[in-house]
Amino acid sequence: MLHKLGLIFFFLHVALFAEARNRLAPKKFETLPLGSVRPAGWLYDQLQVQTDGLAGHMHEFYDLVSKSDWIGGDSYYSYLEEAGSYWFNAMVPNGILVNNSVINEKAQEFLDYVLDHQDETGWLGPEVGTDKPRFLWGRYPFFFGAIQMVEYDPSQTDRVVSAFHKFVKIANEMLRKGEGVDKWAATRWEDFVLVLQWLHDYHPRGQEELLVDTMVRLKWTGVPWEKVFSEEYFPTGPVENLTNPFGMELSWHGVNMAEGLKALPATYRFTHNQSDLDAANLSWDLMFKYHGRPSGAYAADEMLAGLEAVRGTELCLVVEAMFSGSYLYQVIGDLKYADRVERMTYNALPATLTADMWGRQYLQQQNQIAAKNMTPNPFPEDGPYSNVFGLEPNYPCCTVNFPQGWPKFITSAFLKTIDDRSLVHLYLGPFSTTATLKDDNAVKVTVETLYPFGDTLKTTITAEKDFNYFVRIPSWVVEGTIAIGDGPKKKLAPDQETGLHKVDVKKGVTMLTLELPAEITIEKRLHGSVAVHRGPLNYAFDIGRTEQIIKTDPRESHAVDWQYDPAENWEYAIDPSSLVYHHDSDISVSGILPSPIFDSGMPPTSITASACLINWPLAGDTFASSPPENPECVGPETVITLWPFGATKLRISEFPVVSFGEVVLEDTPYLQFPLQSL
Repeated sequence: MLHKLGLIFFFLHVALFAEARNRLAPKKFETLPLGSVRPAGWLYDQLQVQTDGLAGHMHEFYDLVSKSDWIGGDSYYSYLEEAGSYWFNAMVPNGILVNNSVINEKAQEFLDYVLDHQDETGWLGPEVGTDKPRFLWGRYPFFFGAIQMVEYDPSQTDRVVSAFHKFVKIANEMLRKGEGVDKWAATRWEDFVLVLQWLHDYHPRGQEELLVDTMVRLKWTGVPWEKVFSEEYFPTGPVENLTNPFGMELSWHGVNMAEGLKALPATYRFTHNQSDLDAANLSWDLMFKYHGRPSGAYAADEMLAGLEAVRGTELCLVVEAMFSGSYLYQVIGDLKYADRVERMTYNALPATLTADMWGRQYLQQQNQIAAKNMTPNPFPEDGPYSNVFGLEPNYPCCTVNFPQGWPKFITSAFLKTIDDRSLVHLYLGPFSTTATLKDDNAVKVTVETLYPFGDTLKTTITAEKDFNYFVRIPSWVVEGTIAIGDGPKKKLAPDQETGLHKVDVKKGVTMLTLELPAEITIEKRLHGSVAVHRGPLNYAFDIGRTEQIIKTDPRESHAVDWQYDPAENWEYAIDPSSLVYHHDSDISVSGILPSPIFDSGMPPTSITASACLINWPLAGDTFASSPPENPECVGPETVITLWPFGATKLRISEFPVVSFGEVVLEDTPYLQFPLQSL
């Protein structure tokens, strides 16, 4: 009832300001067209590994996205209901960024097929079963993919935009009739709002009023995210034994919430209300305060799962939260969004994939001592097979959705200021970028770096005219410096809100050298345990494992399900005062990282810790109990090595604490130690 009254009030309010509501509030930063930002160095290799793996081959054999299934059927996952739409959204940028002609042709074929099957009402794609109602959500990821194709190939603009406008008309009519919104569309309405805002910003065709009206109707027929993410209603722990106050169980669904994180900044653009931005900031803070992971993601083994290290995080959640965080930064410009996205990308994303990216998990764990059929099952809402690495453990959605993670991170790494005069280097890593700024100022940027496996970034900028260049300085950087050309090193002075350091770039060629050192940091977790970080990387004990193939797909020999069991002791407590950072100096000199970089023992960085074995019981046959508080050593003091979280597949990353010296952890939420670096 309250939601309905709010809907009535909102429409009365916007009716009084019809002219104003047809204008959208600007974002702080704009993205560059697909293809303008390219991966280089190890990051290009990582995307090539993805292309050579499951992502680049599933169209050859996987029923849910192979062409034979495009005509549909009754499966929820087929065609534009979910699977095909997810695949297209991911593989458009993947194929273009590695210049893979086969994938690009398949993506074009998919686009043509969908547009060729738009019916006279404007509905896109053939029906999936004759007795199934039309629901809106499954088309949204397809729209994102089509937008990217238009960005890369403007010759397709008229055809795609015309199809979009036809669809908007029928969607608006359906919303007016109370049609098209199932439980998924009710939570994922913000994705369609972003599509409508793209049309409004670039291709309105005089339909601004219809576009904004459709945005409003989507919001008010969906989950009220400003209430879900309010301090009054937000769950502060696992939700399996709680009653959802909105009668919408899927508003606590991890992936829906990852998408919902961008709902409030999207709403701000058509309401112009500061309260929407305030609510967006609060939603981010609440999520990571009560459910956040040292890996950068948050816990939701289907539904929100709290802070326990054994609870799961879904792979779809990771890539959707990365996308939402990028959008939040583009609208609001707060450093915390970019820092968190970078942590997710360099930790949580690779951790849940095999190194060759032929297998993925449905759920990852911070403390994960086995990957197999779980006995008993620690996941209240998901199946016991959820942390197996394979083709489609538990649900197939992550198989077709995970490939968007790396490509969209890359395309979001550089932005333009809203006045079109400045370029922003947001995510740090090896890239090349081309952009044309205001007054036809053609700019090219190349960034050479091992980051996050090194602290130095060497940037070469070529510009036809003077302009302002901004680079993000993460919050974990300590005593960072910048040198222009052969000039002296100067202390960085980033803006406190955006994290951006401004550089006045003159026309011609400019060389920048950034040094971004970081200290080892200790994050306090539940039960007196700690997590270990340096820079954007979370570090974990990589448990040696035995591997067993438990299933092979008859259509593709590379598509196998792996069972991993621990092959060594993992029950360690560490002394946080003993942590020492190590970096392979040979790698620093050569500038070449091994491939695939996210595999056991491959990263050039590690942290050693003094540790000892303790009594740490199992909570089941295949997972660890909570870290013991105040443990006692049952073995001698030893030294263990911690590796970047993303390179570990079995791991301990939330450690019980012991002390072998005088340093004692104080009762503070986050500690930094000025420890020795080698």
